[in-house]
Amino acid sequence: MTVTFASLGLSDSRIAKLTEMGFEEPTQIQAEAIPQLLAGREVLGQAQTGTGKTAAFALPILERVDPRNRNVQALVLTPTRELAQQVAEAMREFNVAPPRSDDGERVFRPQILTVYGGQSIERQIQRLDRGVQIVVGTPGRILDLLRRKCLNLSKVEYLVLDEADEMLSMGFLPDVETILSEAPEERQMAFFSATMPPSIRRLSNQFLNDPVVIKVKAQVTTSRINQVVYSVPRGWSKAKALLPVMAFEEPESAIIFVRTRRTAAELTSYLQGSGYSVDEYHGDLSQSQRERMLERFKSKQVRWVVATDIAARGIHVDDLTHVVNFDLPDSVENYVHRIGRTGRAGKEGTAIVLAQGYDRRKLRDIEYHTKQALEPRNVPTRAQIENRHLDRFKEQVKEVLGGERVASFLPIVSELSEEYDPHTVAAAALQMAYDKTRPVWLSPEWGEDAPDDYRAARRGGGGRGRGGNYRGGGAPRRRAGGKAPAPIKRNKS
Repeated sequence: MTVTFASLGLSDSRIAKLTEMGFEEPTQIQAEAIPQLLAGREVLGQAQTGTGKTAAFALPILERVDPRNRNVQALVLTPTRELAQQVAEAMREFNVAPPRSDDGERVFRPQILTVYGGQSIERQIQRLDRGVQIVVGTPGRILDLLRRKCLNLSKVEYLVLDEADEMLSMGFLPDVETILSEAPEERQMAFFSATMPPSIRRLSNQFLNDPVVIKVKAQVTTSRINQVVYSVPRGWSKAKALLPVMAFEEPESAIIFVRTRRTAAELTSYLQGSGYSVDEYHGDLSQSQRERMLERFKSKQVRWVVATDIAARGIHVDDLTHVVNFDLPDSVENYVHRIGRTGRAGKEGTAIVLAQGYDRRKLRDIEYHTKQALEPRNVPTRAQIENRHLDRFKEQVKEVLGGERVASFLPIVSELSEEYDPHTVAAAALQMAYDKTRPVWLSPEWGEDAPDDYRAARRGGGGRGRGGNYRGGGAPRRRAGGKAPAPIKRNKS
């Protein structure tokens, strides 16, 4: 029997709204969680990004809050500002005005407020004073509003922890416990988490009352994600291997996952110094810095982002072509969560792993979990990179030959052919175009190999500081067509 939104117990107006938005049938997490939440049960759900979990808790909340009651009735906690914005935006899209009351009085839609640091708290307080039914926010700002006694949780009936595992990984456990203790004992709660570490189990045992446990396995569409493992040669660092790999793959857009903030900063500096368009994204950046970086990434002003797992929860780009595991995560679930960011919306994607000897066990676990063999490759040589780029260049030339604008350049070809052989004219034009698209790693300034480890380069003997030029086989300061972008300055606090 096919499950529909109508069979889940949602109102007719909500179903009409979902149909208008193009939602045809619920995902697994929605089909299992929505009826339980509408029935008043508490839920502990394990689901990755992309499974539709936001709608799984947002739709029941919107069904049950009373817009005529000016008190805060629902609270959704998220670990990051970006996720809070996304959740609130989704809830506003699902929001509809309920039917008129029995006496014919018009009833307005529930009011949704997003609260987080880096935004005017006075403006948030003014919105709360005017009456808000649903608050979506980060723990720090929620606590701040509670301490100022500007946010009253005494009337909260529905409380959700979204991305609960990341909330705890970022050190928010004391804040979360304080916030939960401020809510009434008689309230309905739901925890949603991409992974289920022991800390989440302990928190659920402490605060959830006989929850329904829902586990949705991450669905990796292997037909659209090409998983590749590049073996780092003995004696090479991963940073040294990364440059020829990226020159060979030439990602239009990529997230490069690393384990620590320090690695993110140093690897970004190394790639910027090598002439690539790249920025860093991690917890040391301020909210405004992260916002600027996200805007640059989405508008393709920056092609690659080096990010930690926690920070990357706020990055959502539909046409991401590559995910690079510079450092493998500790769990297979997090690996699946990472690579699921590419190959979306019917497009193909590539997931890359830079592997050293000690990664073999993790790679076996990944293959077993995803039911797909990872394609093994060696780090490409200079000749392989050159050949692949030439093949791509030929395809681009063929596309131009089939276009209309090529005719406007034929008079120039005719004029030059009076003095030079037409084949020579064509070759010269191709050389000019090829040099402008030539990968940085193939620039004449490079030696046969990538420069040594970025940390060694930063210590001296070939390096100049952040974004500098690595001498002795190092990268050119500029890439063809422009100079490397200025790095984001990080807070020192």
